[in-house]
Amino acid sequence: PALGSFLAGASVLRRSAFREVGGFSRRLWLGGEEELMAADLAAAGWELCHVPELVLHHQPSPARERLRRRRDGVRNTLWFTWLRRPPAAAARRTRDVVRALPRDRTSAAGLALALAGLPWVVRERRVLPPYAEERFAALEDSQRRSTARHYG
Repeated sequence: PALGSFLAGASVLRRSAFREVGGFSRRLWLGGEEELMAADLAAAGWELCHVPELVLHHQPSPARERLRRRRDGVRNTLWFTWLRRPPAAAARRTRDVVRALPRDRTSAAGLALALAGLPWVVRERRVLPPYAEERFAALEDSQRRSTARHYG
């Protein structure tokens, strides 16, 4: 079945597809970089799918900076939204993300970083073509209800 996104540490990509879309964004680095790449892959005509016959092993670093990852996750979610989603969808997703954020310094820092990156976002903004946007639009309701990107 076709997928809208993937987890970088638990996925295999064709090298040609990875290179065609420019690899992972260096700006997003860790936390949400897959969503941007998935969008760019869809826009370029590539399909993401689940292949149950593949077994992948991921050995994540034991070093975890929980608050930094949450801060950067907030920033990256907003950046992706502003970089690729059409205006109405970007406004809805931004509203939903901001509403779900805990009211604390980490969230405020993530929002501040996202806003500080607006000049870059405006320069790099490429709204998804309709066939690719459909996939992300179909995920909106489940994203609102999901705890996968719980920022608490």
